[in-house]
Amino acid sequence: MTNFRTFTELVLERAEARGAADAYIFLPDDARGSVPQHLTSTALDREARRIASWLQERGAANRQVLLLYPAGLDFIKAFTACLYAGAVAVPAPLPTEQGRQFSRVTGILRDAEACAVLTDSANAPEISAWLAAEGFTDVPCLATDAPDEGDADAWHAPSLTPDSLAFLQYTSGSTSDPKGVAVSHRNLLANEAAIQRSIGTGPESVVGGWLPFYHDMGLIGHILHPLYLGVPSVLMAPFTFLKRPVRWLKMIGDYGITTGGGPNFAYDLCVRRVTDAQLQTLDLSSWTTACNGAEPIRAETVRAFTERFAPAGFRPEAFFPCYGMAETTLLVSGIPRAAAPRVLDVDAEALERGELAGPRPDLPTRSLVSSGVARDFEVRVVDPDTRVERPEGHVGEIWLKGDSVSGGYWKRPETNKAVFDAVICDGTGEQDAGGWLRTGDMGVLHDGQLYVTGRLKELVILAGRNLYPQDVERAIQSRDKAFGSGAGAVFAVESDREHLVAVQEVRPGSVSTDLHTLASGVQRYLAEEFNIPAGNILLVRPGTVRKTTSGKIQRTLMRKLFLEGRITALHEVLEPAVRELIAPAEAGRSLEAVV
Repeated sequence: MTNFRTFTELVLERAEARGAADAYIFLPDDARGSVPQHLTSTALDREARRIASWLQERGAANRQVLLLYPAGLDFIKAFTACLYAGAVAVPAPLPTEQGRQFSRVTGILRDAEACAVLTDSANAPEISAWLAAEGFTDVPCLATDAPDEGDADAWHAPSLTPDSLAFLQYTSGSTSDPKGVAVSHRNLLANEAAIQRSIGTGPESVVGGWLPFYHDMGLIGHILHPLYLGVPSVLMAPFTFLKRPVRWLKMIGDYGITTGGGPNFAYDLCVRRVTDAQLQTLDLSSWTTACNGAEPIRAETVRAFTERFAPAGFRPEAFFPCYGMAETTLLVSGIPRAAAPRVLDVDAEALERGELAGPRPDLPTRSLVSSGVARDFEVRVVDPDTRVERPEGHVGEIWLKGDSVSGGYWKRPETNKAVFDAVICDGTGEQDAGGWLRTGDMGVLHDGQLYVTGRLKELVILAGRNLYPQDVERAIQSRDKAFGSGAGAVFAVESDREHLVAVQEVRPGSVSTDLHTLASGVQRYLAEEFNIPAGNILLVRPGTVRKTTSGKIQRTLMRKLFLEGRITALHEVLEPAVRELIAPAEAGRSLEAVV
C-alpha cells in the first residue's frame, strides 16, 4: 500500500486490478421501482478519464475544481476525474438541496479560486444561473453525466508529486470566511494507511455508509478508503437514513458490510426509531467495525445501542469510538481492535478543575468514552494558555504531529502559523522546535488512551470552573420526557460576568405542556447537579437548534443567533443583564408572550 507516490497512482492501479468488479453500489431512496446502482472499477476508470480530459483541456491541472452534486455515483466519478486530471477537488454541499442557501457555496467558490464547477444535468441550469448572477462568468460549469463531454482516449496521466494537493476540505464555519483544509496526496495516503492499521481493514472488508460525500468522514472513510483497499463500498443518501434509520442497518445485513459508521447521534436515532418488528428483520453479525466519531461520544449511547441491537447480532467489541478532524485528513485515534469501548467514570468537580479523579459517593460524576490510541501521531496534552505540556491525568488542549496533518488552511498563512506550527514551552522560557497542530479540542491521556472532553472555544467558564456544554445539554435532556430526542445548545454570554444560556427543543406533542414549569425544573436541576446559576432558559420548537451536516451542535452559531435576537422561543426565562445584550429590534420575540 505504501509503494505509491500519489493517490492517483493507487487509483489507476486499482482500476486495472479490479476490472469488472463493483467499486461502488448506491442505494437510491426507497421510491417504488428504484433499484441499486452499480459502478464497476472499469466503468469508474473510463468515466474518470473522460471527465478528466475535459478538465485538462481547460488547464485545470493544479487548480481547484468545485464539485456540487446530490448524493450518488456522479460525485464519485467527478472526484476521481479530478485525481486523474491532477486538479484539486473541492467538494461542497449542493446549494439547492433541502433549502441550503447559495451564500456558503459562494464563499467557498471565491475562497478556493475554482476554475470550473462540476455537477449533474439536473442541477446544471440552476448552478450556471448562480455563477452568472455572482459574476463568475469565466467559470465553466460541466454536467458530467452528459456522455458527449470529454474524450477518455484523449486523457493523459498528470504530473504529480506527493506534496501536490489532492483536495480542499472546507470545514463547517461562517459563510463569509470559509476555511479549506489543504490535503496533499502524502497526507491522504498516510491517513488511509493509519485507518487500515487502526481498524484492521483488508481485502475481505466491505465498507458502507450514508454520510455526506463532502464531509471528511463520508469522503475519506466511505469513498476513498474502500478505493485505497480495493474493496466495494455500499452507499446511501443522508436523507434516506434520516427518514428511515432502519434502512442503514438493513443495508449492513443485506450486503455483509463490515466497516462503516457515523456520528454519535446516528446511533441514538437508531435506538429511538427502529421498532421491535424491524429489529427482528436485521442481521448485524457482519458488522465488525462500527465507527463512532465526528462529535462527542456518549457512554449512554454506546450502552443503549449495544443492548438494543444485540439480538440482531451486534457485538460490544464492534463499536469503534474514534477521534479525528479534517486538519489531520480524518482519523487520529481509535480503540484497540476487537476491544469493547472503554468508559471512564470520573468525579465531575475534579474534571472541571482539569484533573481526573475517581467518582465520589453521592457526588456528580461524568462518563468519558475513550477515543483509543493514536498509533500514527505524536500526541501532547498542553495548557492552551501557557503552552506547557500537561502530565497524564490532567486536561489540556490536544496537540498533534504526523504525516496525516495538513500543511494548513488554503491561503491562511497567519492562521497556519498559529494553528499548524505551534510551539510547546517547558515553563522556563525554553521552546521546542514547533510544528504542532493545535486541534482546539480539550482532552486527557489516561493509561495511554485519549479521552476527548470538549471544544476549547466552547468551554463555559463560570466562577473559575470549566463546564463542558455537552455535559449540561445531556443533563437537561435527561430531565424530562418533553425534551426527548430534541437537540439542545448551551453557551455563555458576557455582560457584568459570564452567564449560562441553555436553548432546548421541546417535543412536538409537548408544546401544550406547562413550559414555565419545565423551565423552572431545568433551573432547579442545574443548580442541584452542577451548582451553577441557570437563569437563562429558552424552550424552542424542534429544528431550531442548528447543526452541521454531520450532526454537530453549532454552539457558536447559536450564541450569535441568540445575541442577534434571531431565536424564536416558545418560552424563555432571561436575566435582565442578559436581556440587555440581545438586539433590541427583536425584543418580545417569545411566542408565549404573543399568546
